Amino acid sequence: MGLAKLWKYSGGSLSNLAAVVHHQHKQHFVFSCFQSPSYGASPSPSQSRRPISWTCICGFMLFALGLISLFTGHVASNVEWYSQRIVKRNWFYKMDGSHRASIDIWKSRYSSFYYGCSERGPHFTERGPHFSSAVRERFSNGYLLIATSGGLNQQRTGITDAVVVARILNATLVVPELDHHSFWKDESDFSNIFDVGWFISYLAKDVTIVKRVPEKVMMSMEKPPYTMRVPRKSEPEYYLEQVLPILLRRRVLQLTKFDYRLASDLDEELQKLRCRVNYHALRFTKPIRNLGQKLVFRMRKMEKRFIAVHLRFEPDMLAFSGCYYGGGDKERYELGEIRKRWATLPELSPDEERARGKCPLTPHEVGIMLRALGFNNDTYIYVASGEIYGGEKLCSL
Repeated sequence: MGLAKLWKYSGGSLSNLAAVVHHQHKQHFVFSCFQSPSYGASPSPSQSRRPISWTCICGFMLFALGLISLFTGHVASNVEWYSQRIVKRNWFYKMDGSHRASIDIWKSRYSSFYYGCSERGPHFTERGPHFSSAVRERFSNGYLLIATSGGLNQQRTGITDAVVVARILNATLVVPELDHHSFWKDESDFSNIFDVGWFISYLAKDVTIVKRVPEKVMMSMEKPPYTMRVPRKSEPEYYLEQVLPILLRRRVLQLTKFDYRLASDLDEELQKLRCRVNYHALRFTKPIRNLGQKLVFRMRKMEKRFIAVHLRFEPDMLAFSGCYYGGGDKERYELGEIRKRWATLPELSPDEERARGKCPLTPHEVGIMLRALGFNNDTYIYVASGEIYGGEKLCSL
């Protein structure tokens, strides 16, 4: 009986709704809300419909959208946090009994999603979709000469940046000249350390590189190559606005003391070019590679796993840092004399530099750090370093 009445009332409500809409559609749209009468009571016209305007409907919809936005915004803001926890748990760790054991990500099923900074990504060619081929020598804006500065690692950075600068300027790069006047007085040329042929051929699609400026170009020049030094960490815009006009006018331009003369944050494709130079194009000569393999073979004969430590505790490094290591007046005098080679270095407080964490670690401090990382005193260590200041008495690794 109750179900019959309910069907009756709902059917009546639908009939009333159709009648109201048909009667009022010429004036304005009205949505009618009907209340089912209580059991045994007859509905009255005043109770059976209540018009709700579009203003109320829109207000309700905006309120609902606001709630949805608030909820979804909260979820989106936490997506990265949740994903990192999931990634750390599932990708980089596996359960091994009662503890977590690290796994090699390169052997996981997710390894296909990782690729080197210089290699092509999943949707791009190796040089990117908009990275055009190198400009040919005769169509370039001129020849760029580079004089590097500092130790070998610093010069390697300068060579890497030199290739990128040549790309920015659409210039032909001449194989960079290494520094022969630094603390080490190393007379090695580029060809003595790096494989020149490999360097030129590997980067042929990115930058045109030659071993020297053609003789006919040098003979046609009225003046010798223009020499200049650019500020450190210069943006690409600086090279385009300040360096390129000179290159176009003089045809051959030399940049001196070229160490850290290009900004660190560059366009993605230029960063990829940096990677290609540093990790692929700069390959050591065969004698150096053979010597390196021989050293590794000898170390692995003693122990399958070993570590290499670059102490950076050479006299010039300590003098440049302005730090004090407890050697008394003798140390202050010796490092002070070396420090005079850099006329532009400011006066520094050794205590303040140490408090800022700017002082190179002593061999003893490196040993403490390695022990804290879990290495025991039976660990085999290859010490990659120049002359250690203080000699063997400080080498307490």
